[in-house]
Amino acid sequence: QVMLVESGGGLVQPGGSLRLSCAASGFTLGYYAIGWFRQAPGKEREGVSCISSSGGTTYYTDSVKGRFTISRDNAKNTVNLQMNSLKPEDTAVYYCATSGVLGCPPRGSEYDQWGQGTQVTVSS
Repeated sequence: QVMLVESGGGLVQPGGSLRLSCAASGFTLGYYAIGWFRQAPGKEREGVSCISSSGGTTYYTDSVKGRFTISRDNAKNTVNLQMNSLKPEDTAVYYCATSGVLGCPPRGSEYDQWGQGTQVTVSS
């Protein structure tokens, strides 16, 4: 069965850190660009970060640059999103998704397989 599963979300205080993981079953993540998206209540889905299939290209939306780091662990068939210096405005459900497009496609419509999401809440 082909699945993407996100994990690592939770409740954290402002300034804290979380590490999200996107794990694949039934296929190899290394063949795909992987994007992380988030959606807060009442807001549109937002592209947060992306890593190309080779790992040579990464993208971060401006609001997370310098705080979030995306990486691949091909041995574990996972893609991780290290989130530091978290802010209340980072609160959202975070999703990972795969794309067969080269590089880092910016639009959610270019992604095919999606996980179920993991909740990140930043609050004191």
